[in-house]
Amino acid sequence: MSFSKNISSSITTFLEDWFDESKTVNVQTSGSTGTPKSIKLKKEYMVNSAIATGTFFDLRENTTALLCLSTDYIAGKMMLVRALTLGWHLDVIEASSSPLQQIDRTYDFCAMVPLQVHHSLEYLDKVKKLIIGGGAVDNNLFENLQSVSTEIFATYGMTETITHIAVKRLNNPSLQGVALKSSNYETLDKVTISKNSRGCLEIEAPEISDEIITTNDLVEIITKNEFKWLGRADNVINSGGIKLIPEQIEEKLAKIIHQRFFVAGVPDDILGEKLILIIECEKKENKVIDQITTLRYLTKFEVPKEVYFIDNFIFTETKKINRKATLNSVEIKK
Repeated sequence: MSFSKNISSSITTFLEDWFDESKTVNVQTSGSTGTPKSIKLKKEYMVNSAIATGTFFDLRENTTALLCLSTDYIAGKMMLVRALTLGWHLDVIEASSSPLQQIDRTYDFCAMVPLQVHHSLEYLDKVKKLIIGGGAVDNNLFENLQSVSTEIFATYGMTETITHIAVKRLNNPSLQGVALKSSNYETLDKVTISKNSRGCLEIEAPEISDEIITTNDLVEIITKNEFKWLGRADNVINSGGIKLIPEQIEEKLAKIIHQRFFVAGVPDDILGEKLILIIECEKKENKVIDQITTLRYLTKFEVPKEVYFIDNFIFTETKKINRKATLNSVEIKK
């Protein structure tokens, strides 16, 4: 491994923990979907996860990889574990919004969050295989990925599943310029999926967890090892008795909105909750508002009641949009 001079001491701390006599490692969750907490993960299961990734993506010994994520969290830690377990050559640089800009070599493998990919589009040819996690890939980013030579995959997972347990392809470099139809997530080997009474995904993966993991992710089960992610159950908006899934509405709105945005529900005396749209933009754009009201992809219930413009969104330490904090910063009309 080679480290940039400015890398956090968290790498040293993790490696000391990894090579001590304990069978577990303490890992901090990001807090993007709840209160941050520390959980114990078995080192044996982290090794199993690393092997599953290597097998799925055919990343063998001497793979060259770049770590550009924070090693305070599971995604960064698991890049270290993969390198140690699989015999990779790993370069480690500071986590930044545009990690590939100053890179002068090509890597076999890298992991990023959507924000990093957005700022790295012109440099992606420096990576042969790229996985994107930590947030949804919106339609605009998806379309931009169709013309790059890198093999790119979205991943599904969380700290409790030791990063990804499912993957979906986002482009097909052999057919550059031909858009890949949105695919479903395919589980890694030895992972069983089901759906509970709430419509949320349940994961049984004995090689990475002693218990069945119940998520807050609404899904549609396609086959025994394939599912479609619909959105977060804790984001669902109940507006006038109609349940709205923000992520599904955002997918439709992305056809006309090219800035960062999200929809949310806020209290309303009549509807219980009303749907609003928040766009990261320095000035109000009436054109966007006019387009939304006529967008044929939206049902009448999915049309935002109000649109708000904000200069800058608030992000978590793992570079995900902090919806709650951003929403709280907006002065909502009463």
